[in-house]
Amino acid sequence: MSFARYIGIDYSGAYTAEASLKGLRAYMAEGCGRPVEVPPPPSPRKYWSRAELAEWLVETLDSEVPTLVGIDHAFSFPIQYFETYDLPLNWPAFLDDFQRHWPTDRKWMMVDFIREGLYGNGAARMGNTSWRRVTDQRAKGAKSVFHFDVPGSVAKSTHAGLPWLRYIRQCLGARVHFWPFDGWEAPAGRSVIAEVYPALWSRDIAREDRTPDQHDAYCIAGWLSVADREGHLSRFMSPALTTAEAGKAAIEGWILGAT
Repeated sequence: MSFARYIGIDYSGAYTAEASLKGLRAYMAEGCGRPVEVPPPPSPRKYWSRAELAEWLVETLDSEVPTLVGIDHAFSFPIQYFETYDLPLNWPAFLDDFQRHWPTDRKWMMVDFIREGLYGNGAARMGNTSWRRVTDQRAKGAKSVFHFDVPGSVAKSTHAGLPWLRYIRQCLGARVHFWPFDGWEAPAGRSVIAEVYPALWSRDIAREDRTPDQHDAYCIAGWLSVADREGHLSRFMSPALTTAEAGKAAIEGWILGAT
């Protein structure tokens, strides 16, 4: 096995970065163990906030324990977005540019505030719902990262979560490998953070007494653990792509598990 811990996160773009969000859930599997839910730190709030979750991930990954984290939102945008705004094909630069226009990590900031033009400068960095990443086209059911306000959309969670990926990267630097932007193959012993899409597996796993959000986070952690234990993970981390597709995916990102 390449990793010792597996963390599944079902993300939420609701409300603000400090809000207690019922839809934001984290599960962890250690070794060959069954995933268990990770509660937020003790506070009057019952559920995780995005800010607390990012801080917990920084603390958890700042260790010698190789950990694989799967997060349920897009990590980048389609290549048309980069071309339209004449942006360098560089993921860290994309994160910086996005956060300047969509500062959804600021206190009391909501995605909708920026969409409505009240704060930030989202109008200068809007996408088109017809733009889809290569991985969105390959993963059955995946929607455009710009398709807001429809069932199954990850647009709001993506626009809320991208600045927190930037925060984690700034805090941990080379101690964490963001796949595939830092390379399709992660160095041995390094923790990895990857985009996932739990709908690829959640329908095949009994829900038991979990809520839909709990179930998605549980399925992420469980699938990552099983894929590593059974020797399939390396194949999923090196998907069969043409040279052109791999070049795009290195900028647009890829859903781990999509084929």
